[in-house]
Amino acid sequence: MRLEDSTVVVTGGTGFLGRHLVAELERVGTKVVGVGSGDYDLRSRATIERLLDDKQPDALVHLAAIVGGIGANRAEPGRFFYENALMGIEVLEACRTRVAKILLAGTVCAYPKHAKIPFRENELWDGYPEETNAPYGLAKKMLLVQAQAYREQYGLNAIYLLPVNLYGPGDNFDLASGHVIPAMIRRFLEARDAHTREVVLWGDGSPTREFVHVRDAARAFRLALEHYDGAEPVNVGSGHEIAICDLAEQVAATVGYSGSIKWDTSKPNGQPFRRLDVSRAQRAFDFKASIDFGTGLAETVAWYERYRAR
Repeated sequence: MRLEDSTVVVTGGTGFLGRHLVAELERVGTKVVGVGSGDYDLRSRATIERLLDDKQPDALVHLAAIVGGIGANRAEPGRFFYENALMGIEVLEACRTRVAKILLAGTVCAYPKHAKIPFRENELWDGYPEETNAPYGLAKKMLLVQAQAYREQYGLNAIYLLPVNLYGPGDNFDLASGHVIPAMIRRFLEARDAHTREVVLWGDGSPTREFVHVRDAARAFRLALEHYDGAEPVNVGSGHEIAICDLAEQVAATVGYSGSIKWDTSKPNGQPFRRLDVSRAQRAFDFKASIDFGTGLAETVAWYERYRAR
């Protein structure tokens, strides 16, 4: 797809990944419409039809989602399933005769709880997701089923990416709904400033996670929109994992917190291991993550310190 002078709607365009993707697309001359949660109700077919009437897009990227960490997923599993499934179903149905190409954001949470490392796309259906985020993961995985069904029946060019955990400037630092890196940054910064001797974190620190910088992820989405037209899902990540206990030590050191870290083993760990096989993305649209994790983490900490000082 030629992006220069094309019109692309990005749902969730005012969110974390959305803002970076809008900037990435604008950089290559795309006419981008970033749609926020207050602009159009994506649970309503009529409202989505109005969006398409208003913007007349050549392509649509569906990033809008109800998201959060383990605590948020445990607190509202029904909402996480219903709203994410409904938005995707209605967006695809509304777009199938009106938009030339659709890019759908899946989630690493769709993979089986005990998936073999590294997670390969052809093993996506080999088991049930980790229980704390299964409703969210399954809702997003249904979009892959719908996309492939619509491709087969209607010829819809719908592609599906599976991004791993994102981090970077502009992330959600709310402790109730944020993910692990922004939550740790905030907790350790507040502990540092309050001279707190101990920070308590959930689980036992043994799970591993893979992270990709949000700008790298935005570049991957742009490259896929330009160069990928396949039916098969594609992982987007860095290909490198880190144990949560080591992540905590690195975040603490980066923010300058020198107290101790205690693990609350009565709280869930989440998925035991998480690392993607990222070779398909490199073959399909020449994507490889480029931002070093230590550099990206320091940038994220610096951004949040400036943000909270406003």
